[in-house]
Amino acid sequence: MFKPVQIADGIYSVGCRDWDIRDFHGYSTYEGTSYNAFLVLDEKNVLIDTVKKEFAEELIDNISKIIDPSKIDMVISNHTEMDHSGSLPHVMHRIGQDKTVLCSSMGMKNLKSHFSRPLNLRSVANGEEINIGKRTLSFLETKMLHWPDSMFTYAKEDKILFSSDAFGQHYAGDCIFDDEIGDIVMDHAAKYYANILLNYSSRVQELLKSVAASGLEIKMICPDHGVIWRDNPGKIIGAYDRWSRQELSKKAVVIFDTMWSSTAKMAREIAKGIESLGVNVRLMNTRKCHRSDIMTEVLDTKALIVGSPTLNNGIFPVIADVMTYIKGLKPKNRLAASFGSYGWSGEAVKILNQEFEAMGMEIIDNGLKIQYVPDKDALEKCFEMGQKIGRKIIETTK
Repeated sequence: MFKPVQIADGIYSVGCRDWDIRDFHGYSTYEGTSYNAFLVLDEKNVLIDTVKKEFAEELIDNISKIIDPSKIDMVISNHTEMDHSGSLPHVMHRIGQDKTVLCSSMGMKNLKSHFSRPLNLRSVANGEEINIGKRTLSFLETKMLHWPDSMFTYAKEDKILFSSDAFGQHYAGDCIFDDEIGDIVMDHAAKYYANILLNYSSRVQELLKSVAASGLEIKMICPDHGVIWRDNPGKIIGAYDRWSRQELSKKAVVIFDTMWSSTAKMAREIAKGIESLGVNVRLMNTRKCHRSDIMTEVLDTKALIVGSPTLNNGIFPVIADVMTYIKGLKPKNRLAASFGSYGWSGEAVKILNQEFEAMGMEIIDNGLKIQYVPDKDALEKCFEMGQKIGRKIIETTK
């Protein structure tokens, strides 16, 4: 249960926690998530975003602890994805079907497609403002962050940014604010960015430049998932700037799957070779590590090294899954290398290189494949390959 919390004078967080969810579109959510919604009390009372359908009554109950839900005058839908709009028809039924739902023009199209029950929709333009009493709310279009309909709502007098899915984290713990959870929040935020927003990094850069040019002052950021940034919103803004620039560190991620431990032995020697040059290494078995945790490590890594045995003239299924996932998130400016053991034909290395080429990565060499079990000489080649990768990382990383 997520009880209402006053976050500013007349502004409340009224959303819900989902303790049970463990998979969010292929993203592992070990600590659940929250669906944040915000109630603004003024001459006109406004609800900013709703929650997932299954939590509709909990949202109404939270609102009821503050005001009679029927006294809400309008709802703002910053983002129409179902974890934020799924309960909208139920909420409108409870507060009054004639009440206005404000959204972007694309949001209007989406909401009409989502629900058969008619809603009183009105689109707002980028930069448009509405007065609700002592407050002015303005709207900032954030198309493709991360859906075409996405927008922010900004409470001018309070200097609070309601940022939809941007600046969020999948976290359902006891903390409401960034200063309560501490530095661990940045790990949650990095995983969120790596797995949801990395693909849209150029858009993030455009948005940050636009906000800086406008001189928009931000005292607090309220995302639709996770904790509220009240202590230091500049910290997450700075992190988004770094992540969206894809600033990379002297680090390598070595991922692998293995059939009879041969590819695993190769992976360990390659990792040792990289590490011998003082480069940080993350060694990740795809059968043990979730794809979204691998992607989080890829967020700031300079080199991605992937190993797979050859199975039925192809790569292992789990490796194929992870490669498809990484490709969709479009990491830029990475180095890449492949390796693997094989029994007969050994196509895995060639296929992995084709995947790297499709992702626009710089392939360090043609890859290393070893037949059956690697002997001492083969493992020395793996170590040397690791050193070659390490030198290239040092050479190309500032």
